[in-house]
Amino acid sequence: MAQRIHDFRKDLLTEEQGGGLLAAMAEVKALVRQKAAVPALKPAIERLEGAMRTCGGRLYPTTSLTENVEFFLVAAIVILGLRAYFVQPFKIPTNSMWPSYYGMTSEVFTPGEEPGLLGKAARLVGLGAVNYTMKAPAAGEVMVPVFRSGAPAYTERAGRSLFIFPTLMREYTVMVGGQPVKLTVPADWARSEFGYDDVLEKTLFAGNRNGLMQAAQKANGASQLESSMMEVTSGGRRIEARIYWVPTGRKVRQGEDIVSFDILTGDLLFVDRMSYNFVRPSVGSGFVFKTDNIDHESMKDANGRQISQYYVKRLVGLPGDQLEIREPVLYRNGEPITGSEAFAHNARREGLYRGYFNGSSHLEGGEVLDVPAGSYFAMGDNSSNSADSRVWGFVPEMDVVGRPLFIYYPLTKRWGVAK
Repeated sequence: MAQRIHDFRKDLLTEEQGGGLLAAMAEVKALVRQKAAVPALKPAIERLEGAMRTCGGRLYPTTSLTENVEFFLVAAIVILGLRAYFVQPFKIPTNSMWPSYYGMTSEVFTPGEEPGLLGKAARLVGLGAVNYTMKAPAAGEVMVPVFRSGAPAYTERAGRSLFIFPTLMREYTVMVGGQPVKLTVPADWARSEFGYDDVLEKTLFAGNRNGLMQAAQKANGASQLESSMMEVTSGGRRIEARIYWVPTGRKVRQGEDIVSFDILTGDLLFVDRMSYNFVRPSVGSGFVFKTDNIDHESMKDANGRQISQYYVKRLVGLPGDQLEIREPVLYRNGEPITGSEAFAHNARREGLYRGYFNGSSHLEGGEVLDVPAGSYFAMGDNSSNSADSRVWGFVPEMDVVGRPLFIYYPLTKRWGVAK
């Protein structure tokens, strides 16, 4: 600090002040080099401290507020530097890489199984689990509104994640005894295969994936379904949509849980941003990239603007590679692809891995696809529920960010080095 005062204020100090500060500094340095005892060192430090107070101006002495601001400013600069060039925190938003990496999933509770207050607190800390419960406002049969397509009706609105970060929410409604009950959940979760549809199926239809559709067809066969108009916001547009009320056959008492479930956070991991500046990405690696230059309608928002996000998939094709899917196996250059355990698990449909499937526009059935120069082909491990290069095409080489390094949260068996 004394050296800093001299360097910053020497043009403002008198010859006597500058000389006294330098002399006091030299005295302390000499005693330190001599490893002087405390009784000899303490007076010299006190003389230096006095000279600093005389010469310090606004630099010294500093208030605790100034010190704290400076500390946090330096810490912020260091963190931003690390994030930009070395290691970046990343949250898995969807389940396209499930079960290698988890996006938001759900856990449904049967009546009486819900965790207590301490259990909820422990699950929140360890798993990032947030509980959602819909209670019956009256006794009666549960009615679920659906769109003409058969999907549960919803409207979208802006919300906050962790009470701070802007995010998109979906609001669902059910009817019991003529009274509506609303549920607001994150849109990313609601769209996933472990989302709202899955919760309804497990809660109201004993796990039958087609339960809601079958209930609608059965009710419509017996008599015309009741319908009404609903103002719906979706994709930034507000429209009037007709919805149909489906009787589920589930009857509840007033105050009883209609549904009770936890939404578990997606995996939080660190991304290595350094390696791919020096080595080429390898087939089988986890693969994080930006969407800024992927020209496809699915990469545009409701106003036609390019979406700028980070995606994580698995790298399956390098420039010059030929790719083909013969379900459930992915072939690279005429051979079953290698380079990751996920490839083998999918090829044999082991455990939770479901195999590889052809996409809608790229890698259609029987098609052999050539990866062009300067591009990569990326796919999700959860091929049946992944929007990837089969849909929106190739990843430009310049948009590669890095590779997943370490899953640091939640505290599950996946914690540790990323696969």
